[in-house]
Amino acid sequence: MSSTVPATSSYWKRNQQRLAPWLFLAPGMIMFSIYVIIPIFESIWISFYDWDGLGAKTWIGMANYVELLDDEAFYTSLKNNILWLVLYLLAVPAGLAVALFLNQTVAGIRLYKSLFFFPFVISQVVVGLIFTWFYAPDFGLLSALIKAVSGENIAILADERYVTLGIIAAGLWPQIAYCMILYLTGLNNINPEQVEAARMDGAKGWSLLWNIVLPQLGPATFIAIVVTVIGALRSFDLVSIMTDGGPYGSSRVLSFYMYEQALSEYGYRMGYGAAIAVVLFMIMMVFITLFIVRMLMQERNA
Repeated sequence: MSSTVPATSSYWKRNQQRLAPWLFLAPGMIMFSIYVIIPIFESIWISFYDWDGLGAKTWIGMANYVELLDDEAFYTSLKNNILWLVLYLLAVPAGLAVALFLNQTVAGIRLYKSLFFFPFVISQVVVGLIFTWFYAPDFGLLSALIKAVSGENIAILADERYVTLGIIAAGLWPQIAYCMILYLTGLNNINPEQVEAARMDGAKGWSLLWNIVLPQLGPATFIAIVVTVIGALRSFDLVSIMTDGGPYGSSRVLSFYMYEQALSEYGYRMGYGAAIAVVLFMIMMVFITLFIVRMLMQERNA
């Protein structure tokens, strides 16, 4: 026993710098594995079963995925998710523009920063309620403006043509604030010597922004795009609060349709819901992987 303790102590001293980082990472890695990695594989496994969540599972192979191919509601949800993804990415350049505007030392700039930061600190439920009132056809401000301009009273959230666009606009409000925070942090870490040297060489305006500022904001842009893509593809709370998937299912997205099939009173089809979740996960991984590969290639060529 006495020889074992010194041997262990000697091993720790020899490998302390190599082992210490893993010991610090271990709790986070364990939690990430339990709550992220393992559920991903469990969802893939469940997608091959017909299961109500309580009774015995019945193996059906690829039947859930075959059913998706003929499911009109799935294609409506997929189309809306693509629309969410395309328009939601507008939060990144909009957040950069707001950050550039706020990154100056003038009187009252802290008040402006607080006002732009406000949407980020309120919950998505509150955002959904605010925009539901904003769009309300009887007392909503937007509806009143539309009626004053066009003479028509349009119910945004009750019109299949505009409902998804209205929900995306609500989601963009806090997302722009989040991207703004990322870029403000990045702008505070920009090397001022490079900026001054570029100005001395005659760079200004768009040339200065594109060649000097934006390359140094690469890490902030990476985080902003990844988080925005994930947020667009898992958009559930605003859809649930503002329309509950209506009218007539026209504002469904994949995450909400997954919930309807697996957990709502209309479903309890855990296997089918898991198949939708797997499709959503694969779409998310494709977009994020393509962006990471493109970013790594740009860094290697730089």
